[in-house]
Amino acid sequence: MQTCRTDRSPLLPPVHDPVGDLSDLPNQLERWAFTAEHSGSAAPESAAHLRACLARAQAHGGWRWPTRPVVFLSDTHADAEGFLRSLAAAGLIRRDRREAGGFGLTEFGQSATILIGGDCLDKGPSDLDMLDALGRLMAKGPDLRILAGNHDLRLRLAVGALRTPPTALTEHLLVRMGRKIIPLLREIHDRYVTDADLAALPDEAACRARLHPRPDWAERFSTEALAHLNSAAVAREVVKLEKKAAQFDREVAQAGMTARMVLAAALKCHDVFFAPDGDYAWFYESMDVVCQLGSLLFVHAGLDDSMCALLAEGGAGAVNARYRAEQGAHPFAFYFGPLANLVRTKYRSSDAALTDQGVAMLHELGIHMVVQGHVNNQSGQRLLTKQGLLHLEGDVTLDRASRRSEGLPGIGAGATLIFPSGDVIGLSRDYPRAKHFAPERQFLSR
Repeated sequence: MQTCRTDRSPLLPPVHDPVGDLSDLPNQLERWAFTAEHSGSAAPESAAHLRACLARAQAHGGWRWPTRPVVFLSDTHADAEGFLRSLAAAGLIRRDRREAGGFGLTEFGQSATILIGGDCLDKGPSDLDMLDALGRLMAKGPDLRILAGNHDLRLRLAVGALRTPPTALTEHLLVRMGRKIIPLLREIHDRYVTDADLAALPDEAACRARLHPRPDWAERFSTEALAHLNSAAVAREVVKLEKKAAQFDREVAQAGMTARMVLAAALKCHDVFFAPDGDYAWFYESMDVVCQLGSLLFVHAGLDDSMCALLAEGGAGAVNARYRAEQGAHPFAFYFGPLANLVRTKYRSSDAALTDQGVAMLHELGIHMVVQGHVNNQSGQRLLTKQGLLHLEGDVTLDRASRRSEGLPGIGAGATLIFPSGDVIGLSRDYPRAKHFAPERQFLSR
């Protein structure tokens, strides 16, 4: 096991982790290979697009860098060990079983901003272990920011839908959002649900009926959803729900749960996550959707023109305030609206659009690059243009469930480090060297 790596490039803080094996972690830098598929895009025009983005940044006042180091770590997906190894890989913590919580902050960890880029939940092996590790980090007192991801939002919407009178736009949301949260519901059931909670529920058939939409849902939904989606999108949702309902039932069976157990756990989630005194209320209370630091905008997925306009009007504070105000109201409209688009978009035709007009607004604000999670990569971070704007994809496939399904060995570790000097470092155990981008000093060669 690795105890301390001190042979790294000066831009990479030393690693102290006698618990996790980080022996294959990169210790030297290479210039970011923008035109390689693993680091950017192999498309012939990719270098020209990147040069255009850098020129546009220079024409709009150049780059402003955060005043303290920033470490971006995203998509931990319920893997506490991958999370802790990534903190250690970035030099933020020193793992020591004698310390409270099993680790302490390094000097670098005390000086840096730690930005969690969303999707702490789902996939496995344990949601609550992951949140416990995040809570232990928070208790150490670093400058810690947490952004919402689409998987985090799903839990809120699925649980919220059970606590309101059913309508055509809400009664399907648990099944629509909930298949991937079944493992978490199993954990909540085993830790929190009591015999009294189960005794208060009706029989199995009634509980199953409450979890699933009513038989005439598709007809009612197809009419009411037209206020929010076009007819093709509505039809896709109806087809998708039929598939998701079958997947939901299979996942419940695989978890060894009954409908009564699922309903009890879902209702208990409100007390655990969303009641003011809930054990994990801090997680959602701490959550924003965007964070601007200098010329960088951090967000889970991306944005659209309306969010660019809101940023221009009131900055990141206005976007986050609107998210907090609207996340609990009208859940269907919220999920398919521009605020949830921040955690869902992949710039598909079905997503809210980011156009040249929105990109121009960002550059006028001095925002020249989006740092995001959401799109996982198997060879470390990627830097590419999307919709004419630089994006750095920072999801490096940390969780074991994703790694197994994609043929990656072991437990993931990695982070994106951004320094006041203007140096951007992509660090991942799945790429042999750390990727180095310094936009004010590097010339993009073909």
